[in-house]
Amino acid sequence: MNQTTLEHSPKEMMVEVAYALPHQQLIIPIKVNTDCTVEEAVKKSGILDKFTEIDLSQNQLGIFGKLTRRDSTLKPMDRVEIYRPLIADPKEVRRQRAADGKIMKKGGGDAPPDEL
Repeated sequence: MNQTTLEHSPKEMMVEVAYALPHQQLIIPIKVNTDCTVEEAVKKSGILDKFTEIDLSQNQLGIFGKLTRRDSTLKPMDRVEIYRPLIADPKEVRRQRAADGKIMKKGGGDAPPDEL
């Protein structure tokens, strides 16, 4: 990028909108007004057109891994994250693994036999 593409007016800032599927991740950088909300950034990014399964009344939103409200105001270089619903309750999965006598490796998943 050259210097002119990084410049923006004092009333504008850069943020990112991110959404991830198991085998695909998309991060869209956009320029928004300094009073932009989380929901406005998601809509402006165009990500709703690319992933029609996203429903802002259902999907939770966050900024850098922390849940946030849709009407929260963004700061420069924030990354808005759109979270998918969980397909399994993590606590229940751990409970079931413990009942089955399985050991989990760091980061989730079954530990290979050599780590037991």
